[in-house]
Amino acid sequence: MKQFRNFINGEFVATEKKFEKRSPLDNSVIGMVHEAGKKEVDAAVDAARAALKGPWGSMTIAQRVDMLYAVANEIDRRFEDFLAAEVADTGKPRSLASHIDIPRGAANFKIFADVVKNVPTEFFEMATPDGRGALNYAVRRPVGVVGVICPWNLPLLLMTWKVGPALACGNAVLVKPSEETPQTATLLGEVMNSVGMPKGVYNVLHGFGPGSAGEFITTHRGVNAITFTGETRTGAAIMKAAADGARPVSLEMGGKNPAIVFADADLDVALDGVMRSCFVNCGQVCLGTERVYVERPIFDTFVSKLKAGAEKLKIGRPDEKDVGMGPLISLEHRNKVLSYYRKAVEEGATVVTGGGVPNMPGEMAEGAWIQPTIWIGLGDDAAIAREEIFGPCTLVMPFDSEEEIVARANDTTYGLAASVYTQNINRAHRVAGELEVGLVWVNSWFLRDLRTPFGGAKQSGIGREGGVHSLEFYTEQKNICVKL
Repeated sequence: MKQFRNFINGEFVATEKKFEKRSPLDNSVIGMVHEAGKKEVDAAVDAARAALKGPWGSMTIAQRVDMLYAVANEIDRRFEDFLAAEVADTGKPRSLASHIDIPRGAANFKIFADVVKNVPTEFFEMATPDGRGALNYAVRRPVGVVGVICPWNLPLLLMTWKVGPALACGNAVLVKPSEETPQTATLLGEVMNSVGMPKGVYNVLHGFGPGSAGEFITTHRGVNAITFTGETRTGAAIMKAAADGARPVSLEMGGKNPAIVFADADLDVALDGVMRSCFVNCGQVCLGTERVYVERPIFDTFVSKLKAGAEKLKIGRPDEKDVGMGPLISLEHRNKVLSYYRKAVEEGATVVTGGGVPNMPGEMAEGAWIQPTIWIGLGDDAAIAREEIFGPCTLVMPFDSEEEIVARANDTTYGLAASVYTQNINRAHRVAGELEVGLVWVNSWFLRDLRTPFGGAKQSGIGREGGVHSLEFYTEQKNICVKL
């Protein structure tokens, strides 16, 4: 039985309190996770603060950059170990994890190492009454100890998306991975030790939210800033905790993202983008699409082709050839998604395809499998059109005009992402500019330049990360004024 221990001050730390990690494939127990309590969080904060005052705090930017490159290279060297861990935790296809999760997880360290050494700060000359003038210049300093609260859908990628820039800026981190996905964050501790990362810079604390590691990290006054990706309700709780001490937060939360397909769109491009945004990673992507709006002249054709695409998806084990979709993360999450499948029917939706649980052979029948599902026949007031489901499902609805669809797409408490499909470049710019979201794709989906700002509007988030925007969160800028 595997043991997933906490990583504190460069050592793996066991605790008496443990919980099971179960496989999404068949619900079998694949390991025991050691839950961190207040004592372990206190120890991690002390270790992080000591690192900031010790060898980590005294490193030059060039030395930190070299260290982060070494971390990325070691992840690449141990690619198969990270791939196996990620696939075991999530059940996602190996083809997906090997193409996205692990390469991006490693690249985040190099990308932000490059950013921190190349992005300038400010410099101003100013006049003074005596005519001699003064010079003002800004320097960046690390914010301190950063609490990193991670989701389970893209565990390594989204964790290093935060840890990479935090370390590049000279901070120390306390990482709380999701209780559903403990492995890659733990494995990264081995990498940190093997490349000589100073003790206390990178710490991992396993557990849950209230009354566990999550609460103890976010309420600890020795944690200077908190960054979080996950559901809106949890983000709101973290924001309340961070208010004690007026500590900054960066929150990337839920979404109910629309895809808008105009009649003049390249149909193949639109279908490819919508298929991926609805069903990749079993629909467990914060940027995924759960509302599809199709201009009426092509509505029936689009629905028919989307149905055919969904029914071609091969559901199976991660290592099966041509598998297109794995299970949901857990039986608990499947119960939530299935409750929406039932609610859709109760509200009067027409189930175009899916709507239930596939028949899986043998022990896999005990896993968190679910069918990709498409609905039509309901409008914007339906629960499945307004509430985040986080599964492989979407409601497809017709629209008749540009003005109408902009209003309907914006009629939500969320504002994370959207996609627009049209070959009219003027319309593309117009609609993209009017959508109340943090990120709009035109004729594509999940195309990410990591230098660009990332984050949500409304209840989908607060703050921006990516490129120089990450530096704004993970550092404090200090102005120095020199009188001449």
